[in-house]
Amino acid sequence: MSRCACIVVAMIGSAAPAAERPRLASMNVCTDQLLLNLADPEQILGVSRYARDASQSWAAADARRHRILSGGAEDILVLSPDVVVASLFDKRSTRELLKEKGIRLAEFDVPRSVGEVREQIRRMGDITEHSDRAAAEIAKLDAAVGHARRTVAHKRYRVLPLSRRGWVSGSDSLLSSLLTEVGLFNAAGDLGVAFGGFASLEAIVNLKPDFIVVSDAVDHAEDDGRAFLLHPALQRLYPPSRRIVIPDRMTVCGGGMLADALDVLTTELERVKPVIAGEAKQSGPQLP
Repeated sequence: MSRCACIVVAMIGSAAPAAERPRLASMNVCTDQLLLNLADPEQILGVSRYARDASQSWAAADARRHRILSGGAEDILVLSPDVVVASLFDKRSTRELLKEKGIRLAEFDVPRSVGEVREQIRRMGDITEHSDRAAAEIAKLDAAVGHARRTVAHKRYRVLPLSRRGWVSGSDSLLSSLLTEVGLFNAAGDLGVAFGGFASLEAIVNLKPDFIVVSDAVDHAEDDGRAFLLHPALQRLYPPSRRIVIPDRMTVCGGGMLADALDVLTTELERVKPVIAGEAKQSGPQLP
């Protein structure tokens, strides 16, 4: 065989695997984001009905180029994907029907730690046959963790993730794992909250964490749930300089967006650090 012919054969051989990569559909906003980040666009047959909702998905802009699925089995069966990726919390009857029809289903649980997120990225890399991209995303996540740790620098700030109506993300949540991973302490544990729960205004005031972690920096309340975060007592204790802002859509799911969340956290820590630079002997914020 001539040298030119060998080159042609090698080129054909290297192109074949790309053409044979699995065709995929996603049923869940979290698996959407893993898929959009790791698969080739032509591999993706469809994404969930919430994929384009920017309030829920960090990858909403990327999802616009793809078909939106109804959430039922019918439109997925018509597409005949090689693999359907879904959450264990998606409708069970739909998942069981797809399995009965011979569709390969890859089901993902809700991650509760940064370690589980790494495993999910790695697993989706195997499913999409882009393990190199998964490795790069994990390296990016690890680098973001390292950067945030250097910013915290053993200060061991006590923070409380706080949402509408006083909902607290517990010590066993993904957000808590993210905070712990970089050296922060989730004060929810002091309230006895593990997975998540509501805390009273009095309990939060008495707890006196160094900062509260909120999803946005709005200064008005459109309903009673939001009004909780703008209560005068919380505003006095936790003005903007004591509120670390990380959008919910960056920490609800496990995926590459966690590296972006960590970058946001690092920026926020740099912003608020001067507030307590001279308070080393103070146990927490004080009411004026």
